[in-house]
Amino acid sequence: MPTIQPARQDSLTVAPAAASAGTRTLALDIGGTGLKALLLGPDGAALTERLRVPTPRPATPEALLHAIWHLIEPLGEFDRISVGFPGVVVDGVTKTAPNLHELWQGFDLGKALAEGSRRPVRVLNDAGVQGYGVIEGKGLEMVLTLGTGLGCGLYLDGKYVPNLELAHHPFRHGKTYEEYVGAKALKAVGKKKWNKRVERVIEQVLPIWNPRRLYLGGGNAKHVKLELPDNVKLTPNIAGLLGGIALWHDVVDVAKAVDAPDNAR
Repeated sequence: MPTIQPARQDSLTVAPAAASAGTRTLALDIGGTGLKALLLGPDGAALTERLRVPTPRPATPEALLHAIWHLIEPLGEFDRISVGFPGVVVDGVTKTAPNLHELWQGFDLGKALAEGSRRPVRVLNDAGVQGYGVIEGKGLEMVLTLGTGLGCGLYLDGKYVPNLELAHHPFRHGKTYEEYVGAKALKAVGKKKWNKRVERVIEQVLPIWNPRRLYLGGGNAKHVKLELPDNVKLTPNIAGLLGGIALWHDVVDVAKAVDAPDNAR
């Protein structure tokens, strides 16, 4: 596993951008505790093993970008980048990042990655990307990701409703959803009580949103030990990377592409 060392942006060993029938997509999943990456082929299948390094602290944009450059070096060449980010994202600009650093407010992540990699970039909320890795594209579908915080994605006939931050809505006993079932809560109350909390969240969400299918993902979904309703399904955490291919599909219009600089062509 690569270790995090400061890396200059110009040290990235990739060739100039080139379109080809075998387009390779670099999928990045930025989390509150870990940064993950792998390469996807034209059909969305993984071409490499998933690489992961801990999220640096403090988790400033500069620190994370340095960690990303170092993380992806072993993966080889790619043609474009898809990013899942834990916060509100509008046209590649991060508006919130509650589990990272305040400097992410208003940071143009798409532009920074496009300039550093000389590749076009698309950025979406991380739960939104994860959903694209698992949804069926029929009716109303919902994704909740259980990780450092709580991510949420909503889809109607496969179309993503961007930046729904259910995590920060009040839930029980003065706590938000994120405070109730986030990583800190899991550590504080233990897995048994935490599972009961997750069950309460499911019981609250289903009759309000009435999704045809609710997917539970994220790094802590592996701790869920519940008898789930028929329309609730556990999903693998790697969906947060595999869903990155969908950001380049024509039907996804909420992840605006940030083009590579002209001098990269």
